[in-house]
Amino acid sequence: MRRPLLAAALAALSVPSAHALIVPMPGWTPVGGDANYWTDASGNCLMREERHGQAFPAFASPDEARAFALKLQGSLGRTMRNVVTQPVDRAGRWSVLAAYDFKEGGTSYRVSQLFLSDSGLLRTVTGSSAADGAEACVNEMRDFIRYLAN
Repeated sequence: MRRPLLAAALAALSVPSAHALIVPMPGWTPVGGDANYWTDASGNCLMREERHGQAFPAFASPDEARAFALKLQGSLGRTMRNVVTQPVDRAGRWSVLAAYDFKEGGTSYRVSQLFLSDSGLLRTVTGSSAADGAEACVNEMRDFIRYLAN
């Protein structure tokens, strides 16, 4: 079962957070009762929402979001593989979506991570699955992060 490895990979990318703001798709359950950390029924996909104490002002335009996306791509590219970033619109509020490969304990994971401004602070919604996985949850999770998480 991949759940322990996926949990380790997602945990390595995260810091503790205060309280949950999202509830993912039907059938997903909190991991260990933590409402910031969710898994699908198979345990092959994981999502985590985090509030960071780091200042993260809202982007006023797609150009500002794109400039941050390019900086983020360069930064992530130093430690992650196959990094792609792009600005995304959330009902007129601009955010940045990143996708990259992450290796932990000999297993590669594909990560999708949304960077949002929440009252001027950074909040992320991160999804992870085995890079070679083609489980049904993968596209559902990525679509949720890409189009619905906010």
